[in-house]
Amino acid sequence: MKKKIFGMLILMESLFLAITCGVSYYYQHKCGDTDLPAFGITTILTFVFGLVLYLMGRRHPDKKFTRKDNFLVVALVWVIYSVFGMLPYLIYGTVDNIHSAFFEAMSGFTTTGATVLNNIDAQPHGILFWRSLTQWLGGLGIVVFSFALIPVYELKNTNMFSAEVTGLSVDKLRPKIGDTARRLLGIYIFITLLCLLAFWAGGMSVFDSVCHSMTTIATGGFSTHQDSFSFFNSAYLEYVCIFFMLVSGINFSLFYYFSIGRRKIFYKNEELKWYLSIVALAVVVFMSLFYSVRYFLPHPDTVLALLPEGLENTFRTSLFHVSSIITSSGFQATNYDYVAWGTPFWVPTLLIMVIGSCAGSTSGGVKVIRILVCIKDAINEFKMQIHPRAVIPVRLSGSVLPESKVLRALAFLFLYFILSIIGVTVLTILGVDIITAFSSSISALSNVGPGLGTTGPASSFAHVPELGKWLLSFFMLVGRLEIFTVLFLFLPDFWKQKS
Repeated sequence: MKKKIFGMLILMESLFLAITCGVSYYYQHKCGDTDLPAFGITTILTFVFGLVLYLMGRRHPDKKFTRKDNFLVVALVWVIYSVFGMLPYLIYGTVDNIHSAFFEAMSGFTTTGATVLNNIDAQPHGILFWRSLTQWLGGLGIVVFSFALIPVYELKNTNMFSAEVTGLSVDKLRPKIGDTARRLLGIYIFITLLCLLAFWAGGMSVFDSVCHSMTTIATGGFSTHQDSFSFFNSAYLEYVCIFFMLVSGINFSLFYYFSIGRRKIFYKNEELKWYLSIVALAVVVFMSLFYSVRYFLPHPDTVLALLPEGLENTFRTSLFHVSSIITSSGFQATNYDYVAWGTPFWVPTLLIMVIGSCAGSTSGGVKVIRILVCIKDAINEFKMQIHPRAVIPVRLSGSVLPESKVLRALAFLFLYFILSIIGVTVLTILGVDIITAFSSSISALSNVGPGLGTTGPASSFAHVPELGKWLLSFFMLVGRLEIFTVLFLFLPDFWKQKS
């Protein structure tokens, strides 16, 4: 049964590779691009491999999926997709080694946006489109796409679905989980099309609009230009990007409830209120820092030249920075290099990088809901010290949260920081400086992309040692699948269980 499922999933990837072949074919005749053979070979290899697995799986009687099988399929399919997804980079020559190619592919599918490329503008259209498409697929989720697009792939439980979708719980918007996936996909496509039209109306080419709309809604951050949004030098496009990044940071199930008239759920959602409040507060903090550094704190003229001037420019730069980091998009705007802005900007940047956006969105990070649960639980601990016999539950949006979910949120936060420490330790042993190592580990786990130090927004991850790229690729996967789904596979008891 697992072979059949893997086969169908890999065949689905070959479909999207075939679409990219069409893009390459078009631009081969229009611009003389030469990446069509790379995508043609990859499409054939992927299709044949998927077909063989599917046919092998059909020979065996279907068995009910166990919980172990669900986690195994979800974790491995992201690795398999990245293995096939890296082939065009290797065959065409975008990169010349496996670890960099796998890093780029994993960064795409997990919507991290960290890149090893220093010559993005020189890449052919097919490569650029594939980079964007991998992020769009990964934004909603490979398994969610499969539930929506493959009718026979209709499992009777939400275990596999919940292993991939972010958050504390999974909302079944429809009676069947397949209907839920299709509803989410419809909303995802609709918002992507709105973003595409808004970019196109602002002067982007059709190709740039398509690619940037996919990576904006996926909060991935891959661009068709090395300078990202600063290439366009357009305040309008930056505001459009800000709006859709923030929209993509909202739980997609809330859009469904809003669309069917249940708008009270949207307006009363406590996580959404906190998310928007954190964004507003962070913008005020960064605007204050810009004015403090420019007018009150001594800084070299080279740093001051990078800071925005004027109220509107300062507001837009602050809002773009906060939106890009808290939604884990990692886009760059005009004069956008928070590493060069100076150390006062680093700590608040890392803080919102850790927090992230809402559960059930395309964004990374710990998620606002988990931060909120941990804060409320800590406050309750103080209250129970004063009233030891009191039973004080954690409430979210007026509902009592089960204690098991509170403990899961606390465990998630603990594991997040343990993994960060492991990442810093390994990277520093490999010769990476402490600031770069710490921020890169946080960035990979939060699926943000740029870090601090030598992996900031004006740099790339090309110089990271080979073992460091494999580690950060693993962190990207762990962060995208919310830690537990991947780490379960390393527990001996996980392999012993039969259900």
